[in-house]
Amino acid sequence: MKRILATLLAVIMCMGLLAGCGEKTTQTEAPNGTEAPKATEAPKATEAPAAPTEIALTVWCPQNQIDTGIMAEQQAAFEKLHPEWKITWTTTPVGEDNAKTEVLKDVAAAADVFFFASDQTSALVEAGALARLGGDALKLVQDTIAPSVVATAQVGEAVYGIPFTHNTFFMYYDKTLYTEDEIKNLDTMLAKDLGEGAFNFHFDAAGGWKGASYYYGAGLSVFGIEGNDASNPTDWNNETGIKVTNYLIDLINNPKVAFESEIVVEEKAKEHKIGAWFDGSWNDGKYVDALGDDLGRAQIPTYTLDGKEVQLKGFYGSKLIGANAHSKNLQAAVAFAAFLGNEENQVLRYQKSGQIPTNMNAASNADIASDPIAVVTMNEANNASVAQPSATLFANNFWSPAGAIFTEINSGDLNKDNAQAKMDAFFAALQAAAK
Repeated sequence: MKRILATLLAVIMCMGLLAGCGEKTTQTEAPNGTEAPKATEAPKATEAPAAPTEIALTVWCPQNQIDTGIMAEQQAAFEKLHPEWKITWTTTPVGEDNAKTEVLKDVAAAADVFFFASDQTSALVEAGALARLGGDALKLVQDTIAPSVVATAQVGEAVYGIPFTHNTFFMYYDKTLYTEDEIKNLDTMLAKDLGEGAFNFHFDAAGGWKGASYYYGAGLSVFGIEGNDASNPTDWNNETGIKVTNYLIDLINNPKVAFESEIVVEEKAKEHKIGAWFDGSWNDGKYVDALGDDLGRAQIPTYTLDGKEVQLKGFYGSKLIGANAHSKNLQAAVAFAAFLGNEENQVLRYQKSGQIPTNMNAASNADIASDPIAVVTMNEANNASVAQPSATLFANNFWSPAGAIFTEINSGDLNKDNAQAKMDAFFAALQAAAK
């Protein structure tokens, strides 16, 4: 009897220990909304790790994350935070721009964690390639990243990745030609006399990528704000849309405005003959070469539409980190994706590869706060942007007909006499494409 009681007591104590030392978990969901494996949180510092579970994680990331040593450093740091896993890493260079192509070749065989561009989000979700985030991973996104940036990771209300850097354009200007107050409104800029041979503004529609900012700023959209509403081809042909179109007709035909390839911006900038233009940070170097300390950077301006000031809203995208919904180690994959996207690692990535963080707290970092490109990019993302739709309906049907609007205005084929008919035709083309 004593031996039986001792055995029972030992079993009870063992069960209690197991219950007390169980892993703390957070919920993540699969793309179809069903419950997927749970993502394990990092153990508390005071907890003694159990015998580690051997797992393997494959990571696809850009080449610069490998060459700079960032990925290896982050993997080592993650292992220290998660002694419950003994991880075998496989790291392969796959750029964000190629992620969708590579993943969709065989979703089940793709990397556990991969970097991708936001315009690929919908296609990846539709293919079942991205785990829907929940728990701490979702909280990280919602609590530390601006809503305009979070939108680039969403399909509907669900979040499928951690945005870690920005992809958008902003305004460059010549400080010798415009003051900081003058650049706030495009019409104020156009009213100024910059002298003979100078252009106040360079208009570049970029196939609709930049040109759409006038329509989206006025609250208009294509296939709805998320670009996936086939029943709502566009409202660019309504009363407001026609006012925007007429504004663009006046703008593009203004002799103070240069249209797209009519000038080489950096050449005019060297001569102080171009006041302002829209572009992204990837071309910053050539403008610095042209203007040096006279180069200014600012979020894109407002414009005056029907007597009211309207903030231009540029298409904004991001680069993200996601976890493969088919990962055999989804708990670890989601945890590692979230770890890569936290504040500390976003700052580290900025320091080693120049990628500007999406984390709002990172803006207080001294290096980032003093970086003019970082400041203007974050201002643009937070104040003057709209998430570029990633829906396949939008991506497959927007660019060609939208780009034609601006080239036809420049050629005179689209004018105030036929603006309504032309924009109705734009609506009809999108409607037909959606069927």
